[in-house]
Amino acid sequence: MSDDSAVSRSVLAEQVKDRLLQDILAGRYQPHARIVETRVARELGTSQAPVREALRGLEALGLVEILPFRGARVRRPSAPELLEAYAVRSELEALGARLGVPRMTDGDLADLEALGEEMQQAAAAGDRHEVAVADASFHARLLALAGNTTLERVWRSLEPLSRTYITLVAPGADAHWTADLHPAILRALRTRDPEQVAAALRRHFDEAGAHLAGGWDDGAAAPMPPARASTRRAR
Repeated sequence: MSDDSAVSRSVLAEQVKDRLLQDILAGRYQPHARIVETRVARELGTSQAPVREALRGLEALGLVEILPFRGARVRRPSAPELLEAYAVRSELEALGARLGVPRMTDGDLADLEALGEEMQQAAAAGDRHEVAVADASFHARLLALAGNTTLERVWRSLEPLSRTYITLVAPGADAHWTADLHPAILRALRTRDPEQVAAALRRHFDEAGAHLAGGWDDGAAAPMPPARASTRRAR
């Protein structure tokens, strides 16, 4: 296989992974449901190779398990697993604040405020998907201020977008509540005090973790909104 072919397949696999991630978290694939490679490939108009690679990527994120002779099925993370990720993210983002806030420009702050407003608007519209996207973008934008590629690589290994999605489909999840966690971080950012921002981020994750622990049921599937089947081809 040429290098160009390998790159093309890798890009396609990433697109398939993103589509499957959306389908899992939108409820098309419920916890413990099988994901059949041939069916996904047919629906997305691709071969099985990028689907197989995409499933391995989702397995690395802890959202899918691949069993010998039985194929792939959706895995439901446990509350302790999610809380562990919150604890690590809290420390990583606090470090990011200490490194990044002194570098923050007025334009950076304006971008973060715009993402906070996007969250509020999405919550008002009842759009959990867009709340999750804006939430993950907010934290990614804040972390990027640090300009530390190692920190960002470790942070991204926790797949913040999928973790946010998961918590937004938990029992009792409230998109308004999620959006309303962020104004306190923005108030701290306006002071331009790195320690205040780090403290606000720690409170953010403490509150989010407590909320999740109070509503997550490890033994049952969370109620999820119905999702339409994917019919578009992966490109």
